[in-house]
Amino acid sequence: MTVDTPSHVWVDGQLRPADGLHLSVFDRGFQLGDGVFETLRARAGHPTELAQHVARLRRSAAGLAIRLPEDVEARLTGAVADLLAAESLDGPTSDASIRITVSRGPIFMRGLLPHGAPPPPTIVVQAWAVVPPPADHLDRGLHLVASAVRRDPESPLAAFKTTSRADYVYARVEARDAGADDALFLTIDGYLSEGTTANLFLVRRGELATPSLACAILPGTTRDWLLGWATRVGLVPHEGWLTTRDLVEAEEAFLSSSVAGILPVTKFAGEPIGDGLPGPWARRARADREAYIAGAS
Repeated sequence: MTVDTPSHVWVDGQLRPADGLHLSVFDRGFQLGDGVFETLRARAGHPTELAQHVARLRRSAAGLAIRLPEDVEARLTGAVADLLAAESLDGPTSDASIRITVSRGPIFMRGLLPHGAPPPPTIVVQAWAVVPPPADHLDRGLHLVASAVRRDPESPLAAFKTTSRADYVYARVEARDAGADDALFLTIDGYLSEGTTANLFLVRRGELATPSLACAILPGTTRDWLLGWATRVGLVPHEGWLTTRDLVEAEEAFLSSSVAGILPVTKFAGEPIGDGLPGPWARRARADREAYIAGAS
């Protein structure tokens, strides 16, 4: 399935042609990956959980000492609306993926530590039509493998969504080379952490379990929603230290993210999870989350 190429981007308050020149080569985001970002859905022109994403963007930016404008949420609300309209992604049946990227901005001196008065941060918004997952991802589920990259629960960067994504790219290449759909990060002690772009959930004995925030994971907005959803549908939410054996012995497993939604996981490192097929809880979680996104519009 092809993805339409965007015609516009929003950069620092202006809509610009997508194929134009946008950033200085001295921008710290380009030079050092010195920035933060968020991705989210927008159905019928209405972004889902924008306030929660902006709150996490603020936390990530504060962690890197990037100064966001006080009115950043209002700016982003207008930016998203303008961009979706320009891309014809604000119609009643439109489903869009939005990326908000903030870098420290251009600094013309070398070195890791920013010198002098900080420049205004570079703020970029992009949008694409959401491409549905391949049918076999829903019909057969995903096969995950463990990445060789380990996550350190003591790292203060673990909870920040930074633009430094080399570890994640490396892990996704590992998965591809292993014939798997995605890679799963483990902590340095071998506990489950998260996928390359998603949080992990297990269903077992009436419980919906997910790795604790202490396991070097990003606190996902869909993760938060699922923990509340579990109580509403009769599952006991549990956040803790989980092992690969817990994953393989689970009745079901699935990944969750803002754009892809809920995707069933049916195999880990070649071993089936449950009966090796997407289970009823994964299907229900996906359906309920999609209904929530549609209702929020």
